[in-house]
Amino acid sequence: MEIGFENDLPLISLVQSAGVFLPQQFRVFHKGGQLFRDLAVRSQHGKPSCAIVFGPSTAGGAYHPALSDYTIFVENQAQVFLGGPPLVKMATSETVSAEELGGAKVHATVTGLADQIALDEFDAIQKAREWVVTLRTPDPSSPLTGGSAPAPPRYPIDDILSLVNTDIRKPFNMREVLLRLVDDSRISIFKPGYGPSMLTAWADILGFRTGIVANQTPVINPQEALKAAHFIRLCNQENVPIVFLHNVTGFMVGKKAEHAGIIKAGAQLVSAVSCSSVPHISIILGASYGAGNYAMCGRSYRPRFLFTWPTGRCSVMGPDQLAGVVETIKSKSNGGSKLSPDEIKSQAQKLRDDAYRDSTCYSTSSMLVDDGIIDPRDTRDVLGMCLEIVQSSGKKSTETHRFLARI
Repeated sequence: MEIGFENDLPLISLVQSAGVFLPQQFRVFHKGGQLFRDLAVRSQHGKPSCAIVFGPSTAGGAYHPALSDYTIFVENQAQVFLGGPPLVKMATSETVSAEELGGAKVHATVTGLADQIALDEFDAIQKAREWVVTLRTPDPSSPLTGGSAPAPPRYPIDDILSLVNTDIRKPFNMREVLLRLVDDSRISIFKPGYGPSMLTAWADILGFRTGIVANQTPVINPQEALKAAHFIRLCNQENVPIVFLHNVTGFMVGKKAEHAGIIKAGAQLVSAVSCSSVPHISIILGASYGAGNYAMCGRSYRPRFLFTWPTGRCSVMGPDQLAGVVETIKSKSNGGSKLSPDEIKSQAQKLRDDAYRDSTCYSTSSMLVDDGIIDPRDTRDVLGMCLEIVQSSGKKSTETHRFLARI
């Protein structure tokens, strides 16, 4: 690890550990703890690490993937937990299998500890090799260079017109959109099983390596927010620009979401977007409302470029929601008002119509909320042009990297 740190080399760890060998605990306890510190310090200095978990990893062995920047779990083999089933049985009287407690599927879909699932050990090694290919130099002064010769998408660009619904309340498949925008229609999805409503992926666009954050459904839940925040920090560590594709109505509300920590998770995402120092490019494909606009790098979060499709809409909230909230408030406070229920409904309808008009791309573009309205079929070329522009300036100067705490 010391050689890798001094020479700016990425670190790949092959993990399968039962933790400290108890009969010799005093010989390894203190020295073993330095491993975890070194992993955190590597991350703070922008020196990436990847942990491939081959089998059971308990106690201290569980912290190794947790403190690594990127993790690959082997399906049906990797098991990560602080205490295994026997210890759980003794401490809590709970009977649970190792797979239920901390199997690869659990960490890929519930905890978010697993970033990728491999079919077997050979597939895991291949995924680690692919991860290394995505890395960029950690030198902040280095330009964001494109290298690979661009290959056209495998699917016709005209298909993109049929993928986006004009009814912004209906989600559309962002993955299908991306397959028509990126080189050779190849994307590497980050945490596909965790927070699936937010698509995070790496891809090449006209030869430029790019991170992509896209709304697969219009609502951001806690898992989606945490995953996107983690991904944004990875892109900063790897010096990769980020493209945000908007179709978001906001963060999830309700008792379940509040108890799951939606405010805290949303704040982490907004913080990650705010503190990110690589170039951002935003495109509003559908809705872009409220705090969801902030989290997806709307105008106030200073993306290098921001464009809107003709189907795009942007405002504090949707016209129906805005009118409905105002109507409800006025109805409940109508004790001292002279407005009749019909007059309240009429005012709400006018507010709805005004909000609908003001949120259209033509209205928002006229107020310089974006840098222009583009034909969806031109999106790939526009992104390529923007990426070429931002790569010449490189990453903003920054003296230190933030430790990449896992979600």
